[in-house]
Amino acid sequence: MSELHDVPSAHDLVEAVREWLERDVLAGTSGRLQFHARVAINVLAMVERELELGAEQARDHEIRLADLGVDSDAELSDAIRSGRLDDRLDEVIEAVRADVLAKLLVANPNYISRDVT
Repeated sequence: MSELHDVPSAHDLVEAVREWLERDVLAGTSGRLQFHARVAINVLAMVERELELGAEQARDHEIRLADLGVDSDAELSDAIRSGRLDDRLDEVIEAVRADVLAKLLVANPNYISRDVT
């Protein structure tokens, strides 16, 4: 399979900027500017993880929704609220838990306790 875009990839570009901020900018700044550099580093790390994991996570999420017989998060919320899935509560909890873990893997994997995964 050929790729439309040449190297460097979006992931490589984001990684390069994050590493530059970590190595060069962070050490040469202090105070508010250093704080904002740290925020930018964290944001870029999140983008890297989403680029790496996002497509597979999206497919898995769609499968979980389909398994519950809904097409969207809004429809899932409505089904939960209306009680339509009360007889499948274990499945709903499992699906929602998997989605939360997927989101945490992108947002900040350090927030996931070792005994949860």
